[in-house]
Amino acid sequence: MKSFLILGALACILVALAGAGFFMLRRPGQQQRKDAMARALALRVGLSIALFLCIWLAYAMGWIEPRGNPLGG
Repeated sequence: MKSFLILGALACILVALAGAGFFMLRRPGQQQRKDAMARALALRVGLSIALFLCIWLAYAMGWIEPRGNPLGG
């Protein structure tokens, strides 16, 4: 369940990044394009910080713990 939340947050971050790329390549007014791209990038940064803080809080509370190298190497 925890991994689905993390993967969902990562998917949202990638969607925000793709949205910023879309707005960067769009043709309409220069200022309107910059505003939309800045909002999308700000959303991506906010989501990334929120994900980091949630993972850090979950680790501090003992809800998640490191397991080492899954490949056994």
